[in-house]
Amino acid sequence: MIRFNAKALASTALVAIAVLGSGSAASAADKVVFRSADTHVADYPTVKAVEYMGEILSKETNGRLSIKVFPAAQLGEEKDTIEQTQLGVLDINRVSLVPLNNIIPLTQIPSLPFLFKDTAHAQRVLDGPIGDEILASFADKNLIGLAFYDSGARSFYNLKKPINTPEDMKGMKIRVQQSDLMVGMVRALGANATPMPFGEVYSGLQTGAIDGAENNWPSYYSTRHFEVAKYYSITQHLIVPEALMMSKKSWDKLSKDDQKLVRDAAKKSATKMHELWAAMDKVAHEAVVKGGSQINEVNKEPFMKAMAPVYDQYVTDPKMKDMVARIRATN
Repeated sequence: MIRFNAKALASTALVAIAVLGSGSAASAADKVVFRSADTHVADYPTVKAVEYMGEILSKETNGRLSIKVFPAAQLGEEKDTIEQTQLGVLDINRVSLVPLNNIIPLTQIPSLPFLFKDTAHAQRVLDGPIGDEILASFADKNLIGLAFYDSGARSFYNLKKPINTPEDMKGMKIRVQQSDLMVGMVRALGANATPMPFGEVYSGLQTGAIDGAENNWPSYYSTRHFEVAKYYSITQHLIVPEALMMSKKSWDKLSKDDQKLVRDAAKKSATKMHELWAAMDKVAHEAVVKGGSQINEVNKEPFMKAMAPVYDQYVTDPKMKDMVARIRATN
């Protein structure tokens, strides 16, 4: 007859439960949920693209790595979230390139006016070796550049008349982003640059505090600026990308294999973002035409010639000059 020791059985059972419990806790501890910030609203292409990146990571790692996106500036405006990402408070961040211009010098290159021929040219450059070179320079500032997202082509719009030549802009008060480069660009075209927060542009146009502004189709439409500034002139003077980046502190905690997974997922999310942006761009363009905007094409040549002093001021470093030449040479 086999005799069972009740105390021994109970002890064994407790050990087994403890082992299973510790294994479960370790599994939960291994899971990493990256916190990601975005100032755009929840259904915006950049937000959807980062969520797509999270889906890829979750699928590739059986849920071990994932992303929680906080849209609509829940975690602060871009200046604040950049600092949070550098400190490691945020893991991932999507920001416009302009706020990075004074932090990471090479980001000034894609921010230059009339650098890219069109959005397709910009994508070919930024999704290739030149883009990777710019992203690599983020590391000096405790950031890891992962990919570039679209922000469309920006053109001028105003409430007075169509803009066909730089002479048409003389004396106009044009709202610009709070950037020395943007101010210099508008001044070179003969207009009065007026830095102003984006949220104040509609009322500025309504009251005549400004005569016009500049932006892409989706922003011109979603902000309802087309209701008060009917003249949209397709200058496409800026094709400035947006940056997807990670905190270097968060990055350094990952294994080499996980780093590769994150970078690959980011690149795939950029492709997805291109598709989402193109669809939104088309819808916005059609909507403002239907809304009565008067749209005109322009000869870009005189506008480009007017940018000579801007390039003289901002492209002084030999490395930057070389990159500008390589971008222009890219087919």
